[in-house]
Amino acid sequence: MMTRRITQLLIGLAMYGISLAMFIRAGLGLDPWDVFHQGVSGKIGWSIGTVVVVVSFLVLLLWIPLRQMPGFGTLANAVLVGVFADIGLALIPAFSHLGGQIAMLAGAVVLNGIASACYIGARLGPGARDGLMTGLARRTGWSVRLSRTLIEVVVLGVGWLLGGSVGAGTVVYALAIGPLVQLLLPLFTVPEKARQTAPEAVPAVP
Repeated sequence: MMTRRITQLLIGLAMYGISLAMFIRAGLGLDPWDVFHQGVSGKIGWSIGTVVVVVSFLVLLLWIPLRQMPGFGTLANAVLVGVFADIGLALIPAFSHLGGQIAMLAGAVVLNGIASACYIGARLGPGARDGLMTGLARRTGWSVRLSRTLIEVVVLGVGWLLGGSVGAGTVVYALAIGPLVQLLLPLFTVPEKARQTAPEAVPAVP
């Protein structure tokens, strides 16, 4: 069971990084956090993957006052998404015509949804940004929706001011990713327990 969880986590994080590269190559706008990452990248000259990694660990520092504890998946997320984003950018060409851009955007949304369901379903710890959202909600009593909205409005605004890409892709992502992950998550969630039928039903070690 643990082998499956780790394998699914790593595949999910790799796909997530590739989907980020696809969003960038589509050139039609990014999700709020990646608008911020791209804006910072443009200002300081680091690759966007490097910015993603550094921001992930800075966000993890905000977990300390929220009394959040990272899991293995949290730390893997902090490193691997950025690494695979840079790999994807090195391999995926940009599109100059609208048809290719739309196709790339659609593929990025679908791949991101699958990737999110994979790493969340592995149950090895939330990503740094998701943990910030849930930790803030728990400590303040705000709803998760309100916490997420406030955080993403702030990073989107800052990222846009720094020159990050906001556009139709930003809106498509916001509308599509929640329902898509909700649809896919049951397919990828690793059950907490497994049963053996012989000689006895024994809980598996997660």
